[in-house]
Amino acid sequence: MKISYDQETDSLYIRLVDGYHECRTLRLNDEIALNIGAGEVLVGIEILDAKEIIGSGQLPEVILENIPFHVVSTAV
Repeated sequence: MKISYDQETDSLYIRLVDGYHECRTLRLNDEIALNIGAGEVLVGIEILDAKEIIGSGQLPEVILENIPFHVVSTAV
């Protein structure tokens, strides 16, 4: 998982799945959109006007539940 913030656009992106994925976008409201990939996999979450949502600059607690995953070997 990667979390990135763009100060210029005040947008936060939470990438849950690495790599390139063709996605459809499901807008929850004007500020939050979900990127859904093949097999209905949640690929990422986009948050616009992030400072307004996360407040003082500290990220809120994030809890992910029931997200399917697989372990990839990182042996060198």
